Amino acid sequence: MKVLVIGSVYPRFQEDAEVPWLRTSVAHLKKAGVEIQVLAPAYKGLKSHDIDGTHVNRFRYAPASWEILTHEEGAPSKMASKPWLQLLAIPYIINGFFQCLRICRKWKPDVIHAHWPFPHGYIALGAAKLFKIPLVLNFHGAELLLIRKKKWVKPLLKFVIGQSQAIFANSSFTASKIKALRNVNVEWSPYGTTLETSRLQGECRNGKFICRYDRTAAPDAEGVKDERRETNEGESLPLASAANAASATPSSGDTPQLPVLHPVINKFKILFVGRHIERKGITYLIEAAKYLPADQFEIRIVGVGDLTEQLKKQAEELDERRKTKDERGSSASSPTLCHPERNVVESKDPVNFEPAPIIFTGKLSPEDLANEYRTANVFTLPAIVDSKGDTEGLGVVLIEAMELGLPIVASNVGGIPDVVVDGESGILVPEKNPVALADAFKRLAADPSLTEHLLAGARKRISECFTWDGIIERQIEVYKKVIKE
Repeated sequence: MKVLVIGSVYPRFQEDAEVPWLRTSVAHLKKAGVEIQVLAPAYKGLKSHDIDGTHVNRFRYAPASWEILTHEEGAPSKMASKPWLQLLAIPYIINGFFQCLRICRKWKPDVIHAHWPFPHGYIALGAAKLFKIPLVLNFHGAELLLIRKKKWVKPLLKFVIGQSQAIFANSSFTASKIKALRNVNVEWSPYGTTLETSRLQGECRNGKFICRYDRTAAPDAEGVKDERRETNEGESLPLASAANAASATPSSGDTPQLPVLHPVINKFKILFVGRHIERKGITYLIEAAKYLPADQFEIRIVGVGDLTEQLKKQAEELDERRKTKDERGSSASSPTLCHPERNVVESKDPVNFEPAPIIFTGKLSPEDLANEYRTANVFTLPAIVDSKGDTEGLGVVLIEAMELGLPIVASNVGGIPDVVVDGESGILVPEKNPVALADAFKRLAADPSLTEHLLAGARKRISECFTWDGIIERQIEVYKKVIKE
C-alpha cells in the first residue's frame, strides 16, 4: 500500500523538532509495511530530501527568502503579524496542487492523506479526482478555528469534506466541530504515546470516542522515541529525550505497570511545560499561587512564548502586593492545616500567607527538562478557550506527563477530557478558575493514595487509547476500507 501524506510542515533536517507526532506517525506506518512519501512546502528554498528514509517532496511557492509561510510558527499566526504573507497563499495552493498531480501521476499512491484540510484538501483534490485516488482528510482543530475569523472558509471546508472518502480528527472536541459543519462519519486518530504496550480499537458514537483494549496484543520493545515538542516559534523542548532520562515507569509485558510516586522534596512542586500563549491559561496558574502557601508549594513554568514577559510581570506584581502588605504591617496568621502530618493548608484566604513562589525556567536542555519531570509532583495544563476561540485540540503533553509518573490537573476544555477522565486518570477543573486549580493541588498534596489511584488510571487510559500501534492499526483499516470502496 502506498500513501501520500500532505501537510504544511515536516522536519527540514534530521534534528528538526517540527511536528514530532507526524514524523512518528509516518515511522509507524512504514513499520507496518506502508510505503510513504510526504508532500510539504519548501522553507527558504529547501529542496526535496529524505528524512528517516522517507522521501519529502518540497514544492516551491515564492522566492527563497519569502518562503516563510510555514514552519517555526503556524501560518495563521504568521499572517496575523505579517499580513503581506496572505499574498503567498495563492501560489502556495497552486504550486502544491500541480506538485501533487506530478507525484500521483508518477508514483501512483493508493491513498492521499491530507493533514490540515484547508488548504491541503484542495491541493490534493485535483489529483484525487483525476487519478481516482481515495482522499482522507485529517483535522487538528486549527483549520476549524479559521471559520470564526474568515467566514468564507466555511463553505470551502464543507465542500472538501464532502469530496473526501474518510475523515480523521485528533479529538472528540475537533470531531464535534466537524460534525457541526457537515454530518459525516469521523474516525478518531489522536497523537500517540511513547509507550507501546497495547493496541487500540475504537469508534465514534454521537461525537464521543469509545475505546476497546485488546490485551492479547504483543508489546513493542522499542521504548521511548527520540522526538521533541515545540514550545515557541522555532524553539523546542525535547520531551522524549527527557522521557528517556526521567521515566519512572518502565513497561514490561502486556500488563500496565504502576508508576512510582514522586517524593515531595521540601515543597510540593507544580509543573507546567509548553508555549506561553493565551490558550494555555498560564495567567490563571499564576493567580492560583495566591491560594498556595510558599512554604509548602512551588510553581515551575517551563518554556517561552509571546506572553512570557507579560506573565513574568504578573508574577512580580503578585509578589510586590505581598511585600507592600507586609510593609504596612499586615498580620500574617498561620493557615489552618487540614492534614497536619503533611503540613497541607485548608484555608483558601490568600491574605493569610505568602503566596507560592513562581519560577520561570525558560527553554531547557533535555537533561534539565528531565530533572523537572523527575522532581515535580503534579503536572498541570490550565488551558482555556482564548479570545480567538482557540483551545487545546488534544493535550498530548498530558499523555507524556502521565508516562513520566505525574498526576494531572487540567481544565475541562477542548480535547483534554479525551485524555483526562476526571477522578480516574486525572483531575479536571473549570477553565479560568484559579481557586479550583489550587484546591486540586492541595487535594493531591494531602492524599498520596489519590495520586496513586490517578497514576494507575492514567496508565490504563494510555494503554487503552494512546499507543501508536493501535492508532496506526486503525488508520490502516480506514485506508483499506476506502481503497476497497
